[in-house]
Amino acid sequence: MGGPVVLGIESSCDETGAGIVQDGRLLAHVVATSMDEHARFGGVVPEIAARAHLHSFNPVVREALDRAGLRIGQIDAVAVTTGPGLSGALQVGLAGAKSVAYAAGVPLYGVHHLAGHVAADTLEHGPLPDPCVVLIVSGGHTSLLLVRDLVREPILHLGDTLDDAAGECFDKVARILGLPYPGGPAIDRAARGGDAKAVAFPRPLTRPGDDPYAFSFSGLKTAAARWVERHVQRGEEVPVADGAAALQEAVADVLTRKALAACRAYDVKTLIVVGGVAANSRVRALAEKRCASAGIELRVPPMTLCTDNGAMIAAVGDLLVRAGTEPAPLDVSIDPSAPLEYASLNPLARPAARVA
Repeated sequence: MGGPVVLGIESSCDETGAGIVQDGRLLAHVVATSMDEHARFGGVVPEIAARAHLHSFNPVVREALDRAGLRIGQIDAVAVTTGPGLSGALQVGLAGAKSVAYAAGVPLYGVHHLAGHVAADTLEHGPLPDPCVVLIVSGGHTSLLLVRDLVREPILHLGDTLDDAAGECFDKVARILGLPYPGGPAIDRAARGGDAKAVAFPRPLTRPGDDPYAFSFSGLKTAAARWVERHVQRGEEVPVADGAAALQEAVADVLTRKALAACRAYDVKTLIVVGGVAANSRVRALAEKRCASAGIELRVPPMTLCTDNGAMIAAVGDLLVRAGTEPAPLDVSIDPSAPLEYASLNPLARPAARVA
């Protein structure tokens, strides 16, 4: 017989995800997205996201169980994202996960969303090397981490973004270029017909004396906006493909340059790149090239596991269960702005303020 079967629930933003994992093996993985509903607003609308999770939760969980050939009574644990993310969206996922855990009579585990992105790689490549450097790049987060035992030891932050995350920069510049939301895939598509050397966009925080592992993409976004403005003021057509290619090259250059520097400084032989921006073709290609030159193993999850999904949360839950971690208390709540310190995240509900 196999080990415990873990159902994972993800609802931190605009994807409702359910995944089922057993002994590090992915049994099922279903995602429903409300992205099309947000696209006309140019970004995620929290109320729309929360309502979409309400509509999608039960169908997504049922489909995941069906694909795995399981009944709810065959689930041994439930793991759910408890932060960070949109408050209303997280509340929907947690309420649903508590209901499933109660109905099945199984323990519940609170999981940090970013730890889920890290664990997603284990579903494709097996256990994480100890140690490894992890580059998380998504719409809301850009971080360099030193990871040892993901669920037993604290996660060391080497550097984080000081302002815009890489994915946020893509979204904002895509809007400036007249490209659709989400900006990352749109810029990736547009860049295929462009010249990455056509525009000399800056490489933020890469000069001597700068923090070697910190990120900043707000200035890059501004540089792209000024470049577009100059073309408009001169009455010229904006060469969108060139702008997209040059922006993508600048982001990929900064991300991979800093990640490789961290690997060298900490004598780490494996770099893991995760998060939605890990699906970007240029980020992947440049990481592969630079890792090969440096003799560093590169691990990147499949594109379907890079964006938000329940499989990655189930993967953390599976590791927590097998490590003998205590499950979440009954009054576990959410923390929309939780820092990444541990993979397990079990904030308690705060008592309501008394009215005088």
